[in-house]
Amino acid sequence: MGHRKYSAPRRGSAGFRPRKRAQSIVPRIRSWPSLDSATPTLLAFAAYKAGMTHVYMVEDNPKSPFYGREVFKAVTVLSAPPVFVCALRAYTLVNGYKRTMTELWTSSPPEHLNRLLKPPSLSDEEVQRKYDDLKSKVEKICEVRVLLCTNPKEAGLPKKKPELIEVKVGGGNVESQLDYAYGLLGKSVSVDEVFKPGQYVDVFGVTKGKGFQGVVKRFGVKILPRKKRKLKRTVGAISPRHPGVMSYVPMPGQMGFHRRPVCNLRILKIGTNGEEVTPKGGFLHFGVIRTSYVMVAGSVPGPAKRLVILRYPIRLPPGVVTEPPKITYVDLSSKQGA
Repeated sequence: MGHRKYSAPRRGSAGFRPRKRAQSIVPRIRSWPSLDSATPTLLAFAAYKAGMTHVYMVEDNPKSPFYGREVFKAVTVLSAPPVFVCALRAYTLVNGYKRTMTELWTSSPPEHLNRLLKPPSLSDEEVQRKYDDLKSKVEKICEVRVLLCTNPKEAGLPKKKPELIEVKVGGGNVESQLDYAYGLLGKSVSVDEVFKPGQYVDVFGVTKGKGFQGVVKRFGVKILPRKKRKLKRTVGAISPRHPGVMSYVPMPGQMGFHRRPVCNLRILKIGTNGEEVTPKGGFLHFGVIRTSYVMVAGSVPGPAKRLVILRYPIRLPPGVVTEPPKITYVDLSSKQGA
């Protein structure tokens, strides 16, 4: 029998290069979906990951072989306290590119926002005058976004410094979006005003950091035989003489703490009393949820207490069920171990 050359599929995805640490622990949303609805709405919301549990629900997908039967679902529970709308931002087109036209800040910023930045000091009359001036230039505005300030203290996190995220206003026309954003300015927004149970969302987060790792853990390459050479947990050959080391050869480096999206996760439940979904003894490394919560099917990136952003789906597959599911059982047993 002749010699058979060993071959293996390439390791890792080129879609996630470079595999370096995220610039910020707050995930950045780079693209937004377009809504056909006539009423404007916020396209994203911020929450904090609490932990995972499981539920039993009635399968409502007609294409599933388990349709109408109880099925097991692993779920992630997110603590979602209300966010504060502290500013609106208008964009205009300059040479085909979106550029910030102006910002309008509220006259009553939240208490702990000065730990992050110093907001401008404006009176109610100044805010109204700036808005009237902005409304007169509505034909130059191409997009309206708002700046949301999170409330980690209310979520039970051991910090007071909030995060600031930019969220696009979708639906309607630019004038209605501007009126909608100005109506929210200086007010709190709850998660049930943005999303509904049964709706699908895209979740953005920063994954768990695992530091500097070798090729076996980072890419899953095969460990070399004992008699092969002195090194075992390495790549056998990194390149031919020409053209040199290629970009797709597995190399050691940073693993984890990457910004990652998870698309088309279904919201199973939204509630105002987080204690009804908190297991005995609380979630590991988080504790008891004392605010509003969001229960999402599947897992989301990041450890407990990490900020995640829920966004309207940008590639929702056709024919999905968006009605609220029927949940028959929520596991509240202790996660502390036996």
